[in-house]
Amino acid sequence: MATIAPRPRLLLALRRPQPRRLLRACAANPRARRAPVPPQAARPRRVFLGLGATVIDQVARMASGGTSSRSFVAGARPRQGVSPVEQILKNVEWPDEFPFKPEDFSRFDESSDTMFYSVPRFVTHIDDQAIQSLTEYYSEVLPPSNTPGVAILDMCSSWVSHYPPGYKQEKIVGMGMNEDELKRNSVLTEYVVQDLNVNPKLPFEDNTFDVITNVVSVDYLTKPIDVFKEMRRILKPAGVAIMSFSNRCFWTKAVSIWTSTGDVDHAWIVAAYFHYAGGFEPPQAVDISPNPGRTDPMYVVYSRKKVA
Repeated sequence: MATIAPRPRLLLALRRPQPRRLLRACAANPRARRAPVPPQAARPRRVFLGLGATVIDQVARMASGGTSSRSFVAGARPRQGVSPVEQILKNVEWPDEFPFKPEDFSRFDESSDTMFYSVPRFVTHIDDQAIQSLTEYYSEVLPPSNTPGVAILDMCSSWVSHYPPGYKQEKIVGMGMNEDELKRNSVLTEYVVQDLNVNPKLPFEDNTFDVITNVVSVDYLTKPIDVFKEMRRILKPAGVAIMSFSNRCFWTKAVSIWTSTGDVDHAWIVAAYFHYAGGFEPPQAVDISPNPGRTDPMYVVYSRKKVA
């Protein structure tokens, strides 16, 4: 098992035994760019209550001292330098059952995803600054290039994975929806074309991968718990899954729980996927936004597979 080189500010969190854009902002909220209200430091725990989007709003009210999530979430970092996205998963108390409803995973466009993605899109879905920030993050947390025995899965992949320039491993598998795009991705050693919303079963043996990455695509999963359970199955013990996202998306194809909420909420949502899939360590959130309020925000929620 290769060692994941940690980002300096993530040292404690990660230490274990171990061209143009076609997307638009996801959140329907017109105030989604306002500076967020940081959580009150005095509150020791955050409790999820209710169902669906209601849970997001209720938790945000607790964390912000009464302010609704509609003004609590945003891409910009508050002036005091504390990102709510990094703080919101501290000491979360989860309910016994998955708090979201089936309708939370409906979409404005329920037509075939295979048809939607049939035409290749050789574009980037976040701006250059966000891409650079993600690439720098990867350079610090991915196993060093050419580490013997390392296997990586880039889930929901495309023609580019945003890994560091020249990055190589013996096995880097891309899984995506468009074969023409995957063929153009030079970092991949192999690829699989599969619609996870139709078939969430991943075609790999147990304990195969050291790392799973997913860039700005977790918001399209309509069966997220099934997919995250599969991720847990194919990760090696202590393997890490890195879900990165911005506030950009094909909004007609993103699930409703995503398009009706904002950035801090999205960290809760992705963390819930990890938690309710089971077998993962408590998920952590990282704000890697390069220029808050001026360029696309960029966030990461990650977790490791528990060692039995």
